[in-house]
Amino acid sequence: MIMSRIEAHRDGAGAATGSLTDRLLAGLPAEAVLTDPDVTASYAHDMASFCPAGAPAVVVLPRTVEQVQHVMRTATELRVPVVPQGARSGLSGAANASDGCIVLSLVKMDRILEINPVDRVAVVEPGVINAALSRAVEEHGLYYPPDPSSWEMCTIGGNIGTGSGGLCCVKYGVTAEYVLGLDVVLADGRLMSTGRRTAKGVAGYDLTRLFVGSEGSLGIVVRAVLALKPKPPGQLVMAAEFASTAAACDAVCHIMERGHLPSLLELMDRTTVKAVNAMARMGLPETTEALLLAAFDTPDPATDLAAVGALCEAAGATQVVPAEDAAESEMLLKARRLSLPALEAVKGTTMIDDVCVPRSELGAMLEGIERIAAKYGLTIGVCAHAGDGNTHPTVCFDAQDEDESRRARESFDEIMALGLELGGTITGEHGVGVLKKEWLAREIGSVGVEMQRGVKAVFDPLGILNPGKLF
Repeated sequence: MIMSRIEAHRDGAGAATGSLTDRLLAGLPAEAVLTDPDVTASYAHDMASFCPAGAPAVVVLPRTVEQVQHVMRTATELRVPVVPQGARSGLSGAANASDGCIVLSLVKMDRILEINPVDRVAVVEPGVINAALSRAVEEHGLYYPPDPSSWEMCTIGGNIGTGSGGLCCVKYGVTAEYVLGLDVVLADGRLMSTGRRTAKGVAGYDLTRLFVGSEGSLGIVVRAVLALKPKPPGQLVMAAEFASTAAACDAVCHIMERGHLPSLLELMDRTTVKAVNAMARMGLPETTEALLLAAFDTPDPATDLAAVGALCEAAGATQVVPAEDAAESEMLLKARRLSLPALEAVKGTTMIDDVCVPRSELGAMLEGIERIAAKYGLTIGVCAHAGDGNTHPTVCFDAQDEDESRRARESFDEIMALGLELGGTITGEHGVGVLKKEWLAREIGSVGVEMQRGVKAVFDPLGILNPGKLF
């Protein structure tokens, strides 16, 4: 019903593009409105495979809240869909354009408005790059923990939209835990503030948390109040080699069971290690079946690493090597951050999953992925935020090979089915977007879908905000 309202308007849209552009230009500078089809086509999609994308009618790049409000008022009056975008580094198609839409790129709204060491908050616009914020708050002795692997390019707005995670989640949690308050432009152009900047507060429904992970389907985040932590001591990293992924997963369970709280606990399987070596010649041990990286940022990280190293050896580690200093630690972290681009180089195209399972099922998940890879005759590398059970099975394939592409998609679906069977979730940090719509419905059930659509209808009765995503 909502979509039919949009389509009814667009049936007579031959002259509408000109009208739309004119209306947008009434409240935006000319350089903020892009209509050249060759240019707008470059904004059509994010980094996900197998996700359809349409041709936007126009791309707008506002710099102020008032300009975003003007865009949404215009879109509401003309019944034109709006697709919000950040850096388009997402992996679920959540930022993909629909035919005839306004792409609302927020990358020009990139100011850090405030850093307050007393309140331990930062106030930022959505286009701020994650790494830029991290470095800025560090100068004040503070720390913004969420650190997706794409942190040098992804934006805070995109992180909020998809509920991003990162390497440090095992100790510090995900983006949602650091968003205290938001300014949001609603579908009709009204500006709403949610949340707080105080250390605690429970006034009314938690609308702030509702917007985190909503993928731009409920409103446009134009300002965020983010919680900060004191800057921790520099971390030390340890690498442990294992003769099987099962042994590495046992080590993860023992580490968590004993109450250790590493600042990261990451796993790379044999395929991933070889891919990183091939790309960067880092000299990682290719004889290993699984490489486990653990780190501590405690006052005495060497002692903590020794305790965890002993647990790894008890679980069957063939070698445990703690870094001696920050430089060696950074080299190991670089290897982990290179995992996804290295796997992409194996065949040229990847489908990157982010199924999350209970830690106790991590071994079963990795064993199942190995069976699926053999069944479909594909290379599937796994890197994982092992400390919180968030796996990244990465299917490597040749996009020009139709049969291999089909097998890649089928294997991807089997991996998600396996995650649900093991009591997990279809996405730990990348979001649903277009890629996992069917699987969201399977996970939350028909009543859950009905309730979520009801929430969507309250905030966006015309269905113009990022239509076709989530459900």
